[in-house]
Amino acid sequence: MKNIVLVGMPAVGKSTIGVLLAKSLLLSFTDTDLLIQEKYKKSLCDIIKDNGTKAFLDIEENIILEAEFKNSVIATGGSAVFGEKAMKKLKENGVVIYLSLPMEEIKKRIGDIKSRGVVLTNGTTVDDIFAERKPLYEKYADVKIDCDNLTAEECVEKIIADLQSL
Repeated sequence: MKNIVLVGMPAVGKSTIGVLLAKSLLLSFTDTDLLIQEKYKKSLCDIIKDNGTKAFLDIEENIILEAEFKNSVIATGGSAVFGEKAMKKLKENGVVIYLSLPMEEIKKRIGDIKSRGVVLTNGTTVDDIFAERKPLYEKYADVKIDCDNLTAEECVEKIIADLQSL
């Protein structure tokens, strides 16, 4: 089976849905944010603060390029779509699922964006991040799942149904 790659904005539920999806499909689960934290022994916030956003994006891309994913559900960081080589690798042996939510719901869920380890520059808002990333999520997605008003379990059911129709 191909890998299943989850992309989308921070707080959309990639990790939560990813774990449930992996259990349902008897696959491994990998969260690329956790791979970064394990390698650097720091939180994403600290890595961004210490190295800057450009360096973090390079770190994120390199982690994906170095990793071996097989029979896995992969929850990517929200900024992984900026790494063209990384996304090419993920698409080669994977189906990319874009988990989508309306901006209002993302804002409710995201809380303090600075504590989440989100790549942003001074003065950047959640709206700015969404506007910049949405076209990339759509570019790479093989399937788009609208998660609005759905539980994590319902999102998983929808993903499985869509995968069966591919």
